[in-house]
Amino acid sequence: MKEDTKELIARCFEIAKRVVHFGFVPFILYLGFTRSSPRPSFMRMLNPLA
Repeated sequence: MKEDTKELIARCFEIAKRVVHFGFVPFILYLGFTRSSPRPSFMRMLNPLA
């Protein structure tokens, strides 16, 4: 493999790793919010005391 191709693949993996790292928790929260039976209000989700 060429050196340029290796660098491109490494850069793509670095970007994918960052996307997964910062996107996992918001994705799980989104799934829980949209799949729950009694949907909580947005303010209730952000602040449980509201």
